[in-house]
Amino acid sequence: MGVSHASSTKSHSETEDDRRLRERIRENPGPALRWAAGMFLLFIAEAGALFQTIGRLLVAVTENLPGTPGVETANWLAWKAQTVPTLLSRETIPNQGHWNGSEWVGTFAGLEPAQAWGLRLALIYLYGCLFVLALWYGYLTYRSAYRTMDWTPRDDQLRRLRHNNWGMFGLTVVILFLIMAAFAPAMSPTTIDQNIQEPYSYEISYWNDDLGQVSTILVGDANFQSVSKGNPSQNVGIMQSDDFGRFHPFGTMNNGKDLFTIIAFGSRISLFIGVTAISIAGTIATLLALATAYFKGLADLTVVLVSDSIQSVPSLMLLIAAGYLFSDTWVATLYDGAVLLALLFALIYWPGMWRAIRGPSFQVAQEEWVDAARSYGQRPLRLMRTHMLPYIMGYLLVYASMSFAGVIISTAGLSFIGFGINAPTPSWGRAINAGQPFVAQASWHISLIPGILITILCVGFNALGDGIRDAIDPESDTDPGEGEGGAAGGGA
Repeated sequence: MGVSHASSTKSHSETEDDRRLRERIRENPGPALRWAAGMFLLFIAEAGALFQTIGRLLVAVTENLPGTPGVETANWLAWKAQTVPTLLSRETIPNQGHWNGSEWVGTFAGLEPAQAWGLRLALIYLYGCLFVLALWYGYLTYRSAYRTMDWTPRDDQLRRLRHNNWGMFGLTVVILFLIMAAFAPAMSPTTIDQNIQEPYSYEISYWNDDLGQVSTILVGDANFQSVSKGNPSQNVGIMQSDDFGRFHPFGTMNNGKDLFTIIAFGSRISLFIGVTAISIAGTIATLLALATAYFKGLADLTVVLVSDSIQSVPSLMLLIAAGYLFSDTWVATLYDGAVLLALLFALIYWPGMWRAIRGPSFQVAQEEWVDAARSYGQRPLRLMRTHMLPYIMGYLLVYASMSFAGVIISTAGLSFIGFGINAPTPSWGRAINAGQPFVAQASWHISLIPGILITILCVGFNALGDGIRDAIDPESDTDPGEGEGGAAGGGA
């Protein structure tokens, strides 16, 4: 009787909170409508790019699945997505054109390819920043117009994070990385199909100085004549154009393919692996942490033994062995090996994440409000979700952010030694490996640029984790002048 009454009371309270929020929005719809209108405009401007990204991802994941219905559906969605207009696309602001002897043809407003690409890049990052600001404005709108409480502990946490320079640096790096991954097709100076996957299926026009006229050439042949192999006479470096009028922001690879395009699409692969792996590992770690903290005893001992068994095996050896074991299965073909890699990383990372939040879980399980909820007969699942989970979410975000950096480095490392992502899908580690022989020569950009970006990105995720940690736990706050120390701690 008491259990039923407590459960129904809690359910009634949650329903009442939702109803009151709807009522507050209905009574004062202005702020919500203004925010919704702004988000709608931002969404409409890039709806085509979003649908195309989803379609491409579905095609990449399902093209090697057993059976055909899923593949046919994914291909249909990808085809339909191409008909949705997009504001910031290479069709709207094209940078691929040719010189006809007097002016540029095919580029936006007749600009040089470098200028047209730079304009599109600037507008893409402007749009991304506006989207982030719109999300922040939505939270402020909720807090000022619809939240019943004037203050919550989250307000102080966000304030501390905003004033943490090291954490804001990490957040900025992460946002820039997310924008690059989200807008990789529009941000790249060329398309992945044309320049990387099917170069001999496309041709381009260019100004032929010898003939004094416009000529055509297959992209694959143009790439072969635009390689960067260390010699100053055989190198297309940073912010340079090749002999066919194609602009390369980061130069070309040793096979003549555009390095910026490889990095942009490689960031999308890294993001997919990182998000998938950390999401699965974080979910497993959270469920096990809550269960072991609540039930203790045998449940905790069992998870300890399993996690110790996984962590006792060297991660690199486990990844290589598992990758070789599943190399001939259909799982290894999903998204060119990215799905298998994400699952393996999830298997490796959940024990560490579980140990990181196990302590806070045991701590909150001993609090008085948890004992009170248990004495009132609240069910374990509801108790863990309502009273324990919110307490450990901050700690989970900290270690998830830092683990993300580890996934990025590991993905690049496996690609460097020939495992992981299957060619010709772009990979940062494979680019570093390809440019390794030219590090001390004119083509140093092939290895150095992706290496620097990996370093900055990993430092950014660690800095964000440090900032979140300092925000949720003021006693661990480091002195702003000791940024280097915080970085080292986060990286460890």
